[in-house]
Amino acid sequence: MPLPTIATPTFELNLPSSGKKITYRPFLVKEEKVLILALETGDTKDITRAIKDTLKACVKTRGVKIDQLPTFDIEYLFLNIRAKSVGETVKVLVTCPDDMETQVPVEIDIEAIQVEFDEEHTTDIEIDDRYKLRMKYPSLEQFVNSNFTFTDQDDVFSMVATCVDLVYDEETAYDDFTEKEMVKFLEQFNSSQFRRIESFFDTMPKLSHTITVTNPNTGVENEVVLEGLSSFFA
Repeated sequence: MPLPTIATPTFELNLPSSGKKITYRPFLVKEEKVLILALETGDTKDITRAIKDTLKACVKTRGVKIDQLPTFDIEYLFLNIRAKSVGETVKVLVTCPDDMETQVPVEIDIEAIQVEFDEEHTTDIEIDDRYKLRMKYPSLEQFVNSNFTFTDQDDVFSMVATCVDLVYDEETAYDDFTEKEMVKFLEQFNSSQFRRIESFFDTMPKLSHTITVTNPNTGVENEVVLEGLSSFFA
């Protein structure tokens, strides 16, 4: 007689970017094993492939394109799938800001971790009196680089270039360009113009949670803001 098939529970969440409700299931042991092995290699391609394959397998709602999701959707989705797979809380070591040395273990309820939106955030950036840029959010590979790998800092211009969706004015939209061409275009900017682009990344929606910890050595109470998926696996 063949062994029985174990039923896998499903859950729902709303994607932060669109509010769209999707259905997902937890990691299976075989998928978690692939993720762990990929993380151990430290290879960006392996990690990207493992996360992409796992999310595609776990998301049951049709039509959800993992490659096209904003990074904060991927963070939120990955965190919640992990919660249903491993446990509803995460334990992190938090460094107390008052001495920047003492580390305190903290257990956080994953449901309390949400995506925070900045009211000043915009995807349309005015470069001068004529031209504007329309930005798009970083790719899944860039998400992996910023959260799970420990390589040298990526070239800033290259990263920004891949996040420019189009350049436009009142009459024309320019969207047919290579990354190399966009890098050359960005190199024309002055410091003030480039800071406007940096503001896009600084104010991007992100996982955020504020906790209060007391330094056991000094007795000082500290408020700590954890941001980004990597903060919740530290």
